[in-house]
Amino acid sequence: MFVDTHCHLDFLPQPAQQAEQARQQGVGVIVVPAVEPSNFEAVRELAHSLPGVGYCLGLHPCSVNGLEEQALVLLKNQLEAHHADPRLLAVGEIGLDLFEQGLRQDRMNHFFIEQLRLARHYELPVVLHVRKAQDQVVAGLRRFGIRQGIAHAFNGSEQQAQAYVAQGLVLGFGGAMTYTRALRIRHLASWLSEDDWVLETDSPDISPEWRAKDEPNQPKEIVGIAHCMAGLRGCSIEDVGRASSANALRALPRLSTFF
Repeated sequence: MFVDTHCHLDFLPQPAQQAEQARQQGVGVIVVPAVEPSNFEAVRELAHSLPGVGYCLGLHPCSVNGLEEQALVLLKNQLEAHHADPRLLAVGEIGLDLFEQGLRQDRMNHFFIEQLRLARHYELPVVLHVRKAQDQVVAGLRRFGIRQGIAHAFNGSEQQAQAYVAQGLVLGFGGAMTYTRALRIRHLASWLSEDDWVLETDSPDISPEWRAKDEPNQPKEIVGIAHCMAGLRGCSIEDVGRASSANALRALPRLSTFF
């Protein structure tokens, strides 16, 4: 079985059909992170209406310009109301993005810190979005003692990868890894220990090399991504499935509901 640890299923057309197509390809679990209060209900409804779907609640760093302080209050209220829901897997998608131009960095930092505080309070893992801010994010994890979760779409250095792993997190690899020019990502995918990575699609974004540029990515593509990982690591596709599922379960323990 494969786990897609990062899929914005609610952003795809016909999400139930997309999930079923993935399931027919051996994708047993799909993790759907929220990005702002407007889709909190959508991701929760998907998780409770489709087999093998879990959800996360969080405020994406690229959403901060359009959010007010009330968004944090809404997130806290939702976490309080649903923290015992076995399909609520993590606080996410949260993090820092110093690559995207025009984001209010002071507000982004504030939202990130407050969401780490919530993750600690509710004893939930985190699903992280990190671009050009690896060291700052790791510092936040250390400050709040966050020791479970996923650094999604990882694209840092070996040293930064080791920092996340030392903190107890795993690193997400997806479509970007399938491009032969993505030398650093492919090196990391082959270099990391078997215990330190998971697979993802980030659908509808970060399509693998074989999809047309104008086609949205889909959760069923996790199988091709797994084949790429197997080739890079010199192991079987079955080995990749077992390792990635075990690592996903360790990073997001409530996935045990689906195993």
